[in-house]
Amino acid sequence: MTKDTTKHPCFNKETAGSCGRVHLPVAPKCNIQCNYCNRKYDCVNESRPGVTSGILKPYQAAEYMDKVLAKEPRITVAGIAGPGDPFANPAEVLETMRLLNEKHPHLLFCLSSNGMGILPYLDDIAALGVSHVTITMSAVDPVIGAKIYAWVKDGNVVYRGEQGAKILLERQLAAIKGLKERGVTVKVNSIIIPGINDEHIVEVAQVAAELGADIQNMIPIKPTADTPFAGIPEPGKETVLPLRREAGVFIEQMTHCKRCRADAVGLLGDDQSASLCGTLRACSKLKPLDVEMARPYVAVATREGMLVNQHLGEAKSFQIWGEADGAFRLVEDRQAPKSGCGPQRWTDLATTLKDCRAVLVAAVGETPQMLLEEHGVKTHVVNGFIEDGLRAVYHGGDLASLKGRRGGIGGACCTGTGTSCG
Repeated sequence: MTKDTTKHPCFNKETAGSCGRVHLPVAPKCNIQCNYCNRKYDCVNESRPGVTSGILKPYQAAEYMDKVLAKEPRITVAGIAGPGDPFANPAEVLETMRLLNEKHPHLLFCLSSNGMGILPYLDDIAALGVSHVTITMSAVDPVIGAKIYAWVKDGNVVYRGEQGAKILLERQLAAIKGLKERGVTVKVNSIIIPGINDEHIVEVAQVAAELGADIQNMIPIKPTADTPFAGIPEPGKETVLPLRREAGVFIEQMTHCKRCRADAVGLLGDDQSASLCGTLRACSKLKPLDVEMARPYVAVATREGMLVNQHLGEAKSFQIWGEADGAFRLVEDRQAPKSGCGPQRWTDLATTLKDCRAVLVAAVGETPQMLLEEHGVKTHVVNGFIEDGLRAVYHGGDLASLKGRRGGIGGACCTGTGTSCG
């Protein structure tokens, strides 16, 4: 389906009065700490990034999307902008995008990130049809960045000061470049912080333009209580407008930003976050029945159809099992993607098993396990009868008791390279 990318109100001012957006708050965790950000407070009348009246799981977000479109059919964009960072919550974000792609393929899909954790998911972003991505980059000098960010987290390691700012900047620059290589429209958000980066922010614009970014959004800092920058005054038009004019020589400037909440919904000039707050909270309490209905099956790696006894990587096909009227039934044999194509093999396998809530294997490597689970397919290492594993998945049994009955096979041969574990 060809989508009209001009219908994104944040990237195209001309459509801001007729096209709306919804932000789905499915990403609570963040991988950096900015000195102007406090996500603890929420007032329904407050509009700033990081604020939301609830957190949704992917299946809840899909239900909420249905209700939003019923109330406001002018919505053209579904976005994820927090309240943390999408790629500190990649599994939830990718699954949400997958569900939206299935149910509402006509929508434009948008993500807003600090860029720290996005690089491993650039191909996923393109494959899911995400057309617009915003990268918040407020400095291109680690010395200045160190004043803006308290810390950045890379995996389980926390970096502070210039070292952390340097790592973050490297990821941001690579993200913009990689997104443009994949045909994604890129906006760079830059927070204007008087006394910190106001004399540097035009340089940010120049670097963003050199990387191919499409538009820059200079956002005046909004002082927030209980943050290191709480005492910095919000810059006015006398500061912002000259900076935009100077930066506009290098890159188009956005001038109609509303500093949207992580649960913003409606037109930019007619936000309905408050009126839909109850709907959001109701959806956040939904039970996962919808997930079970959308993923009714379990995949099994087996040689003869009786035991779970194949490593994920060596399985040429998977048996697909379901449950009906209290009995397990074999639905079909489904071919696995061919080996030899690296991590892309596991992404392809996740697509092959998109209607499966789990896959039972004798062993699995760390990389395929991570990629499958990011796409909503849980991997369970078990040894023994298929029926025992199915019973544990469908009825909440003890999967741990079925694991590792024969010592030494728990992933030793499954390296996760995608080249087969034969």
